[in-house]
Amino acid sequence: MGKSEKRKRFCGCEGFTLIEVMVVVVILSILAAFIVPRIMDRPDQARQVKAKNDIRVIESALQLYRLDNGFYPSGDQGLAALVNKPEGDPQPGNWKQGGYLEQLPLDPWGNPYIYLNPGIHGRMDILSLGADGRPGGERYDADIGSWQDTTSP
Repeated sequence: MGKSEKRKRFCGCEGFTLIEVMVVVVILSILAAFIVPRIMDRPDQARQVKAKNDIRVIESALQLYRLDNGFYPSGDQGLAALVNKPEGDPQPGNWKQGGYLEQLPLDPWGNPYIYLNPGIHGRMDILSLGADGRPGGERYDADIGSWQDTTSP
């Protein structure tokens, strides 16, 4: 094989055409259109899961408060009764020294959890107003409450 034949074989004449490059770009764009929204949704889902877990923790602390004292804190005493001994009626006779929570968590959007006693959905309700901080809403703006199934994301 002479030098000219080797040059023809290895001249780099083989490569991708513009059409082939465009097809690859289109395929990558289609894949990104399906994958990116799923990845971008994760932080919002994580916030909802955190809110549900916080509500379960607060609910457990309220159950302990009720076991010790025979009743839940009043609506006026609020969730602060889980951290500091509440003033006013009803006065807890067996309030646990040190409280039932170290501190009250904020919901994942930076708002305090709402405590209703008497509640709308039961004896007492704990809720977060979701991402928009307003009652109602859909998807990530929806309210998250103790009356809901808190086991599903």
